[in-house]
Amino acid sequence: MSGTTSLLAFAAVALGMALTPGPNMVYLISRSICQGPRAGLISLGGVALGFVVYMLCAAFGLTALVLAVPFAYDAIRIVGGLYLLWLAWQAVRPGGRSPFEVKALSQDGPRKLFLMGFLTNLLNPKIAVMYLSLLPQFIDPARGSVFAQALGLGAIQIVLSVLVNAAIAVSAGSIALFLTRRPSFAMVQRWIMGTVLAGLAVRMMTEARR
Repeated sequence: MSGTTSLLAFAAVALGMALTPGPNMVYLISRSICQGPRAGLISLGGVALGFVVYMLCAAFGLTALVLAVPFAYDAIRIVGGLYLLWLAWQAVRPGGRSPFEVKALSQDGPRKLFLMGFLTNLLNPKIAVMYLSLLPQFIDPARGSVFAQALGLGAIQIVLSVLVNAAIAVSAGSIALFLTRRPSFAMVQRWIMGTVLAGLAVRMMTEARR
């Protein structure tokens, strides 16, 4: 493939992955519904930073260590699953409130929103798998620096993912008004999100290492 064809092919694959629902998308939609599009976009900033961390790890070859050493991969997978279980418990625990419940942005400030978005992405081992399995297929040493190519491809993936998720977060935020006017939906939302998060956590923690 030529350089342009390779970039277009990678962009198409990255776009398809960005449109596929996962922990990041679930969290961003939930946060936007609960606190409005601004909170969703702040959380998206943290998610984007997580992508940057993984991109740099992939470019330096560190992601290979995560997959080569079973303990390293399993540690990230288990910690990520436990984090999602904690969020699920916060959603359904008696007397508690869901981190996704409709509320004013001031109750969860920008710093916390950004950090939670960052952790949601950073503790998702599938991102490491994606960078290690996807990037090498579109890197050609004959076209120059492997490091520069990895950074360029990673930047394309991050931009596409941010654009897609920003559009989703802004659209999902309009549902917050609907939930505010119908308090009974808040309880349903808490249990739905708790179930979804618990399901994601169990799947992440029990998934076979590839």
